[in-house]
Amino acid sequence: MKLRIKTDFDADFIRRWDAFVQVHPEGSVLQSHFCYQLFDSTVNFDPVLIYCLDEDDHIVGLLLGVVIKEEGWLKKSFSSRTVIYGGPLVEVGVEAPAAVFQVLLQRLVDLVKHRSIFIQFRPSFDLSAFQPVFEQLHFRHTPRLNLLVDTTNRERMVRGMSASRLRQIKQSIKNGAEIIIPDKASQIDEFYHLLSNLYRHKVKKPLPDKSFFHAFFETTHDGRNGQIFLIRHQQRIIGGIMAPGFAGNTLFEWYVCGLDEEYRSRHIYPSVLATWAAIDHAIKNDYRQFDFMGVGKPGVPYGVRDFKMRFGGTVVSFGRHIRINNKFLYTVAELGYNILSFIKRV
Repeated sequence: MKLRIKTDFDADFIRRWDAFVQVHPEGSVLQSHFCYQLFDSTVNFDPVLIYCLDEDDHIVGLLLGVVIKEEGWLKKSFSSRTVIYGGPLVEVGVEAPAAVFQVLLQRLVDLVKHRSIFIQFRPSFDLSAFQPVFEQLHFRHTPRLNLLVDTTNRERMVRGMSASRLRQIKQSIKNGAEIIIPDKASQIDEFYHLLSNLYRHKVKKPLPDKSFFHAFFETTHDGRNGQIFLIRHQQRIIGGIMAPGFAGNTLFEWYVCGLDEEYRSRHIYPSVLATWAAIDHAIKNDYRQFDFMGVGKPGVPYGVRDFKMRFGGTVVSFGRHIRINNKFLYTVAELGYNILSFIKRV
């Protein structure tokens, strides 16, 4: 089988691209043209598309990634990374799938190895069949857990939730919290302010520029590619969730936050209600599952995992795959990140 690898595209290919993703059993919004546009609209994000064609010009493989940098010259030098959300797609039944995967991966490495300190795959499905290819190109596998909730049956899904979660949802609504879909940019600014505080003081990880969330808001008014849900109490935004997805497929929890500590005394739980809003949306709109996009490392205590597990679901372990392109910069960046996190804790 002769393979051609390409990175440029036109309007005709976009239609073929979306069709390929839609029919692939592991396809999701994370590999779509919508997601490419989202990355392309975000400050300090640079999308990377690689696709493979056979001799009949059919798409047999596709990979979407993004090169991410932080603002400022020094931060850019020590933060540049390439992330592949969801994972590459290789056509089911294609001859020599490992060969298709290898040319995709090799072209990715060639394109970004001098532009990013490391490359990280965050798959939403099992890529273990391609582990030899990863190893050949110097990627190492690290264990990571994820939580998937079946949203095809409401009664079964609700039975899997803890009694305390169900009570918190009811109490939040009873005590005046409401779920809304934002209709103006200022509400996205309020949501981003909450997220920024969460990531600065607790998560201690980089947060995309505000333009990421505004671009998502501006392109999801019809709900076809997901939705932002906000939690409001007495005209104040107190929580929210950004959830991309294709109906009939998977809805993802990409970013979620809430003023839980501030409102707990009022028996209002913004993060719980925001998460439920997205899950409820998945149930009502025929999504097959809700993907929490990570619940930490196996065997390591993680409060976020405890929070998410009370919504029920099934724990899976697809792991992550990382290739360090610049060992010196990676070591320096990791040391600096650990020192900064320690300083913020004290």
